Amino acid sequence: MAATRRTLLAASAALPLAAPAVSGAQPAPRVRLTLDWAFQAPNAFALVARERGYFREAGVDVQVTPGQGSGGVPPALASNTFDMGYADLNPAIRFLAQNPDSGLVAVAILHDRSPLCAIVRADGPIRAPADLMGRRLAAPDFDAGRQLFPAFAKAAGFDAARVTFVSVTPALREPMLVRREADGITGFVTTSALALKAIGLDHPAQRTFMYYDHGLNLYGGALLTTRRFLEANPQAVRGAVAALMRGFRDTIQNGQAMLQVLRQAEPLTDVAIEGERHQLNLQRVILTDNVRQNGLSSVDMGRLQTGITAVEEAFNLPPRVRADQLYTAEFLPPADQRRL
Repeated sequence: MAATRRTLLAASAALPLAAPAVSGAQPAPRVRLTLDWAFQAPNAFALVARERGYFREAGVDVQVTPGQGSGGVPPALASNTFDMGYADLNPAIRFLAQNPDSGLVAVAILHDRSPLCAIVRADGPIRAPADLMGRRLAAPDFDAGRQLFPAFAKAAGFDAARVTFVSVTPALREPMLVRREADGITGFVTTSALALKAIGLDHPAQRTFMYYDHGLNLYGGALLTTRRFLEANPQAVRGAVAALMRGFRDTIQNGQAMLQVLRQAEPLTDVAIEGERHQLNLQRVILTDNVRQNGLSSVDMGRLQTGITAVEEAFNLPPRVRADQLYTAEFLPPADQRRL
């Protein structure tokens, strides 16, 4: 029996890191996880959790799939295409308000601030958000920065109706600003600021208006699922959240190791660009005073409700979503495992 047990242990140690754990004859519960975008530094924590065996140690078999935008995650969960997702919280608020029967719920909020911003040229006349009135901004129709621009304008105290948006594809957004064919753009700072730098408009040549600096203090990236999946698989969700947050902490503490994992998963990764994206994400989105003092996913429910109201008003939706309906802390790991 001892020899058999040693053989089993040796065999399990040789399995791929994403393989199911063995508990008697029962395989680990499977969780289909979709990310918000292609594999990049901000979502590489899921790859770290997979590579380092954190899913297996937590007793879950998590399949990690790249996504095509935060807006696509809520419908993918509601349609049962995926079980859990990582995405910006604010499109999820809109989806839940429009589809109250979807049962969408956030089980962890990893970004204490939103990366939403407007960017203009530093050598231009736009020096404050109110200066955007009478100007042309370029962004895709589905861009979250554009969609939430009315809420930003309301918080910053200017009339969004006096700003003209030009609809462009994502690939044309930043070139429009560089070529002076638009006065500004909206988007995620972790995306647009680096895209501008890559085509000749370096950070000192950019003037960035973070939405949270002007009164729109929204939360950002979150782990999402549905009430249906929670009720059927509570331990699987608990294990997946613990493993993902463990990977998330690792990326904060050792960005270079995360970049190595990212390059293994995506060989075409530009390590220098992703390293800069990681630092930008830490500085602008993750490492707030609240997180330093209280740890990850330390959510103020009043602040969350204010953000929900801002999103609902931005899309002319009736007030429907409650903070305690959208977010639960029940599936988080203990507080000491969420501190940095």
